[in-house]
Amino acid sequence: MRPSGNVQSPDLDLLLKLRLTVARFGEMDLARWWNTRGQLSSLGASALRRGFPRTHRFAQARSVFAVAAHRCNELFAPPGCVTLWRLEEEIEQAFDSRWEHWLDNAEEWNDFFNGLEKIEQLDLVEALASRDLIGTGDLESFNKLRRAAEGRAVQLPGRFEGTGQDISRNGHFASVSVANAKDAFDHSGGVGPTPLWRGHEMSVRLEGLTCVA
Repeated sequence: MRPSGNVQSPDLDLLLKLRLTVARFGEMDLARWWNTRGQLSSLGASALRRGFPRTHRFAQARSVFAVAAHRCNELFAPPGCVTLWRLEEEIEQAFDSRWEHWLDNAEEWNDFFNGLEKIEQLDLVEALASRDLIGTGDLESFNKLRRAAEGRAVQLPGRFEGTGQDISRNGHFASVSVANAKDAFDHSGGVGPTPLWRGHEMSVRLEGLTCVA
């Protein structure tokens, strides 16, 4: 998504919750989007609790955020665009500044981190809705978004401005279409999808933005 150039400050606590939920959902033991396995689960907590007895949850988060951001940057990094992991510089600076506050009040986040350990379903919308990170308006907007023919991408309306409509319970969703360049794209299902392999050529598709009423 492209920024508008007039970016406002979003709800940073909500942004953290969104990043945490997507980060956990994308781990190898769930959606397999990035190469961490259970780092935000009870396994990761056990591994880091001894070294970081009070702030181990945020140490877990930092590590998965870094891997997720790196993986997304490998797949989608056009100039002038933003992702969940790479927002406008002003927002990222505010997010980093807020980190110390979260560390000082780490106990307040225990319930949310405990809830992340219970994510089992491969349904990101449900994972977000069950944590009150999206509402009815979000679901209605999500259902109206235009899907690409192969079902691997959607079009986002408008431009990113960092407002409540961009990062809030009334936000929007986006997905970039990525496939092996040699994929048959057989919509009938007769030929299965070709796996993505590191070092092999990929086909990346991002359709233009359109308004959704």
